[in-house]
Amino acid sequence: MTEQSIIQTMDVSKVYGMGEISVAALDGVSISIEGGGFVAVMGPSGSGKSTLMNILGCLDRPTEGRYILDGIDVSDLDRTQLAIIRSRQIGFIFQSYNLLPRTTALKNVMVPLLYDRQIKRATEEREEIARHVLESVGLGDRVHHQPQELSGGEQQRVAIARALVNNPVLILADEPTGNLDTRSGEEIMTILHELHQQGRTILMVTHDPEIAEHTQRTIYLRDGKVEKVVDNGRRTSHLKERKVHHESS
Repeated sequence: MTEQSIIQTMDVSKVYGMGEISVAALDGVSISIEGGGFVAVMGPSGSGKSTLMNILGCLDRPTEGRYILDGIDVSDLDRTQLAIIRSRQIGFIFQSYNLLPRTTALKNVMVPLLYDRQIKRATEEREEIARHVLESVGLGDRVHHQPQELSGGEQQRVAIARALVNNPVLILADEPTGNLDTRSGEEIMTILHELHQQGRTILMVTHDPEIAEHTQRTIYLRDGKVEKVVDNGRRTSHLKERKVHHESS
């Protein structure tokens, strides 16, 4: 049985500027990522990686082509509609963590819950959900620590917890190990493997071939086009599973 595609783009292009000064950041990109897939995107500077991530993350819209996210055509949605999709369907993990300073790990993880206007939750319920997800990434004893009191690896785990708190259909990880030392990077990849084992769909941008090899396949971009797609031979994670989960409320 084939999994439904969570990501499907059809001839997606993104052009900046007009006329003779226009630049095609993406040029007819068509990709498909099934539910539960773990895929990397690589390419040199200027290849279109960031533009593709912005479109897949519903931060921008394509100039041409279609983008289907979990069965919904989001290509022509307005900014308000895209914001709703982002808050409910997508969890973001950034290289620089993007945590609120002078704010506890617990409150950082609660932020997406505050923006979900469809589900009204009491403060106690939001705290319970956030605490549960922090415990699932091994930070149960760091819930009241602020970012400056945490190591880089711990800050990235807070960011992963924040990405999971709304139980998204897609996790977008942009260079998730880029600011970390080797050991901390391995810990973050272990968590991503475990999330993949549990059926999460993960798309990861990386410049590191060794990190890309952790995924099932790698999509290589060059000059705004898909240059090649390489099967990395991984159907399931080879790492020992540690329980990382979040139950939807």
